[in-house]
Amino acid sequence: MLNLKLMKTILIISTLDTKGEETFYLQDKIASLGLGTLMMDLSMRGGRDSPAEITPAMVAEAGGSTLEKIAESRERSKITGITIAGAAELAKRYFAEGKIDGVIAIGGSTGTLMATDVMRSLPFGVAKLAISSTAALPGLSTRYIGTGDIMLFHSVIEISGVSNLLKNVIDRAAQAMAGMVTNDVSPPVTEKSNAIAMTMLGPCEKCAHSVRSILETAGSQVTGFSAAGISDRAMEEMIARGFFQGVIDLAPGGVGEHLFGYMRDAGPTRMEAAGKAGIPQVISTCSVNHMTPAKSRYKPDFKTRPKYDLDKFRTWIRMAPDELEQVADAFAQKLNSSKGPVIVVIPLKGWSGVDIPGNPTYDPIGDATFTSRLKEKLITGIEVREIDANMEENAFARAIIGAAREVFLNP
Repeated sequence: MLNLKLMKTILIISTLDTKGEETFYLQDKIASLGLGTLMMDLSMRGGRDSPAEITPAMVAEAGGSTLEKIAESRERSKITGITIAGAAELAKRYFAEGKIDGVIAIGGSTGTLMATDVMRSLPFGVAKLAISSTAALPGLSTRYIGTGDIMLFHSVIEISGVSNLLKNVIDRAAQAMAGMVTNDVSPPVTEKSNAIAMTMLGPCEKCAHSVRSILETAGSQVTGFSAAGISDRAMEEMIARGFFQGVIDLAPGGVGEHLFGYMRDAGPTRMEAAGKAGIPQVISTCSVNHMTPAKSRYKPDFKTRPKYDLDKFRTWIRMAPDELEQVADAFAQKLNSSKGPVIVVIPLKGWSGVDIPGNPTYDPIGDATFTSRLKEKLITGIEVREIDANMEENAFARAIIGAAREVFLNP
């Protein structure tokens, strides 16, 4: 029996009924590097005893079912969900008890989907690595990673039989995992009073840089999140887990993108975690007046709307006044539920570096539709400050800093 307190221990996730030989080779390699191992078997077929410390029966029970019911069921989606839920519950329990320090998985598409779902249940900063023969398939890689800090290791070859080529892949993956848990790695936590999350995008990068520099000089630690739909969704999860004590949301465009189902959709709970936690927020409007529908889903009028090509891959289309009012309603509903202080800071001369005179989407009058609606819907106590500047001008960055000092530095 391994003494888990004297060595770093790696949770190994696999389906031993189909990947047993390859998984045991991985286990032996990790053990040869001076690490402990804890095997979790996600096999769903039943019919034999599992040599893993965490058996399929244990996983099924943690998911609210039994291995017999799972093996008999033909509802693949349902039993997969039960298995993932049970595995995630056990992984979180073992991590909370200090019994695992990292997690590695090996498998094909189904195995990787299940294992990476389990990995995402563990906090940011825990070493996570998935060896997968399908890591490079279009659509699957983003599904595997999602909002998790997961390393995907593309095996290239099928995980079937322990050939010298596969040994090379597994050896390198095991060495990578050993490096992540045994070498000096900065902890992801910061002082309780100085960790601030900030959304940002290229068209408001100058503002974000100025704000970050000034706050860091004042002693805060600012972590940026690209507000393109995934990173800002991850920010919400990390706020809920207690990583931050304040939020500067310069680019909350993912709220409107979710309403309409566009490419920067950051999910239904975007701009909610801080409010629920009572964390102070400074909110602004970079990108909120633009939308990014997939070109395959353009409505007829989209082609005639004012638009701005950020590059050859991305086009911002101007939102119509009624759409901006819907977004304002969503903002108000979310912010009105906040348990902590909120200040909204809006530039009057353009909401980003894209919004400048001469560019086709520059429309301060249209922007005012959003602002008027938002002020109408917000409850008393949430202040809206309108600044006579473009978001990328120094005057606006100073306004953000002023609001931040009120709610973060001098609460």
